[in-house]
Amino acid sequence: MKVLIIDGQNNHKVWPKSTIMMKQYLEETGIFQVDIARTQFLYQSELFKDWLGYANTPEGIEGKPKTDPNFKPDFFKYDVVVSNFGWKAAPWPNETKVNFEKYLKSGGGFVSVHAADNCFPEWPAYNKAIGIGGWDRNEKSGPYLYIDENNQVKKDYRPGIGGDHAKREEFLITTYNQEHPITKGMPLHWMHTVDECYTYLRGPAENVTILATAVSTLKDPSLKQKEPMVMTIDYGKGRVFHTTLGHDTTSFECVGFITLLKRGVEWAATGEVNQTEISEDFPSANKVSVRNFNYKK
Repeated sequence: MKVLIIDGQNNHKVWPKSTIMMKQYLEETGIFQVDIARTQFLYQSELFKDWLGYANTPEGIEGKPKTDPNFKPDFFKYDVVVSNFGWKAAPWPNETKVNFEKYLKSGGGFVSVHAADNCFPEWPAYNKAIGIGGWDRNEKSGPYLYIDENNQVKKDYRPGIGGDHAKREEFLITTYNQEHPITKGMPLHWMHTVDECYTYLRGPAENVTILATAVSTLKDPSLKQKEPMVMTIDYGKGRVFHTTLGHDTTSFECVGFITLLKRGVEWAATGEVNQTEISEDFPSANKVSVRNFNYKK
């Protein structure tokens, strides 16, 4: 399966490294071939600039987010596109946006990782593709989406912000849908490493299937609301895998995250998951599990 990771502008400074981490995680399965497409104008790349060269892309220019008129990946060459863009990313050229929409509607796969749901708040098709997002969004973007006290999917249309999170910490993931190919066989509960637990995400919230949740400490516990951490979205004939997990190196090293990424990318590409084995080091309900990342040239 051919995978394209796209990046270049992300407020999460780890992005030059996390792109390479995802590339290696996917290629080590033996079923993915991964390329990287990057904007020439970079944002927040300097902290992990030593990782930029591993992407085998032209050298970029660090500065404020700026639209790259030459960012025109051929999406149709790939089975799935994985986004490592983030908050404040500059809009893509109109031609690129149109091609991306055509790619998805015609059956392409897309994966939104963590801050990729923070960007492009003014792009209606993108908001529909990711289902819900945060930051620079409000009630005009669509309803909040969460699991309510009765364990039912809830759309809440009240006015308010779009996107927030408490301090970074370990938190419990609950597998809400144990029958979906991405989460099938995973424990009902497992501990995720230190990360940002997104809450108050909102958007069109159309054709969303919630697969896993977590409880935000920003909300009153008596509400018994659970936030979507892993979900899929149908967009035309396309398949979208959306996870809010993945703030930094620590969260990317979580065995649960690695497993979800590999499965989610395969599902977005094909609609199926053949990576059915759950590893012995998968996290438990009371203990995180980490694989220290070692880059392999």
